[in-house]
Amino acid sequence: MNLIDAIRTIPDYPKPGILFRDITTLLGDPRAFRQTVDELVQPYAGLKVDKIAGIEARGFIIGGAIAHQLSAGFVPIRKKGKLPHTTVSIAYSLEYGVDEMEIHADGVLSGERVILVDDLIATGGTATAACQLLRNLGAIVEAAVFIVDLPELGGADKLRAMDVPVRTLVEFAGH
Repeated sequence: MNLIDAIRTIPDYPKPGILFRDITTLLGDPRAFRQTVDELVQPYAGLKVDKIAGIEARGFIIGGAIAHQLSAGFVPIRKKGKLPHTTVSIAYSLEYGVDEMEIHADGVLSGERVILVDDLIATGGTATAACQLLRNLGAIVEAAVFIVDLPELGGADKLRAMDVPVRTLVEFAGH
């Protein structure tokens, strides 16, 4: 199955000129969802991975499935104020300002091997901040995996510049 066919494109969302890549159609298709998880897991099968870190919110869906397949734990990375226990946070830049994300302070331990997961990599601001947050806790970021890459926006290259291997399944031109 060609996964790109399972992803809906919504023009002018959330603002004019943006082509939003909606993976909910992929998630709703059992064959496409299974293939996505299998393809994201395949390079890491048999490796020791302690945790999967999923970025809110679509990274939770994919990350949970990957954690299950790799027999790893799952740790959420959330927007500020959403986690109930002691957290560690990091501020990062967005196209339109600054945001902050958090992880539980005990979510990963120093030396644990972690794979970061989200649905899409665009400019890389959120993903690079998440990698830094994990590294601040002493985690070894083994890879960052995404369903969709928007290569013209350069996010995957920013992660590679941080020595984080990147795996994506499909690419869309533009943004």
